[in-house]
Amino acid sequence: MAGQEVAAPSRQEQALDTLLTAANPLIVEGDAHYRRRQEGRVGSRASSGEISKAVAAYEKAGQARGDAEAHWKLARALYFEATYTGLDAAARRARLEKARRVSEEAIAILAERAEGLGTKRFRDLAPREKAAAIHRDPDAAPSFFWGSVAWGEWALAVGKWKAARTGAAKTIRDYAATLVALDSEFEEGGGYRILGRLHDEAPRIPLVTGWVSRKEALRNLRLAVRVTPRNFVNRLFLAEALAKGGSAERAEAVRIARGLIAETPSPLHLVEELKIQEDARRNLKRWSGQA
Repeated sequence: MAGQEVAAPSRQEQALDTLLTAANPLIVEGDAHYRRRQEGRVGSRASSGEISKAVAAYEKAGQARGDAEAHWKLARALYFEATYTGLDAAARRARLEKARRVSEEAIAILAERAEGLGTKRFRDLAPREKAAAIHRDPDAAPSFFWGSVAWGEWALAVGKWKAARTGAAKTIRDYAATLVALDSEFEEGGGYRILGRLHDEAPRIPLVTGWVSRKEALRNLRLAVRVTPRNFVNRLFLAEALAKGGSAERAEAVRIARGLIAETPSPLHLVEELKIQEDARRNLKRWSGQA
């Protein structure tokens, strides 16, 4: 914070920095395949060729003890494979279950690092306390982001009610809150986006998810849009939340959907944004008569 002195890193922290900057060639290989994940696509459906090679490289890289980067990147690749390559429901659930598991392994590595630097019982800390303990760790924000994504997509795949009763909603909430405390702008407002989507999608179950709130859904999704107004996912999720409201909110949802459809997708996220435009078109057909 402004006006406060920042302590110089300890020798342990300097050693950790050195360890984390040592490039794992298998991760480099996985990154190269991940960047080519759109090659061979047909519309918004990606070919499995490059992403499956990315998954294989990250899996091998993750065999090295303590490599959180390999784990969160594997979770990211598995999410893409599950979501954009046209897998059937069973195969998709299997990929997402694996993504959830490896993201937990990434966070376990972060916990071990933090405890090695003197933090006690990292897993029991509140989100802000977790963020304070690992704010210098470069794997912190991506691990919590992809962990919350993996849990969220897994929850949708197995059923929201079933997942909520296993504690998935609380886990997603705490991971996303940790991410916001670490870096509210990471992945273009990713923490706000996940919190908003969670409050919009999670079922409200007394004593389990009684904290779910439509007000919080809209507040967090508007914060995500404020962080990165162009982001397609931020706007799609906000529109889908607004569409559940009154006539003025439904009209806003329709305007957002039309704006998404009219824009040119980014070449860096072509498959993802084409898929969002397809979702917006389907939504618009349902909403237009209600606005």
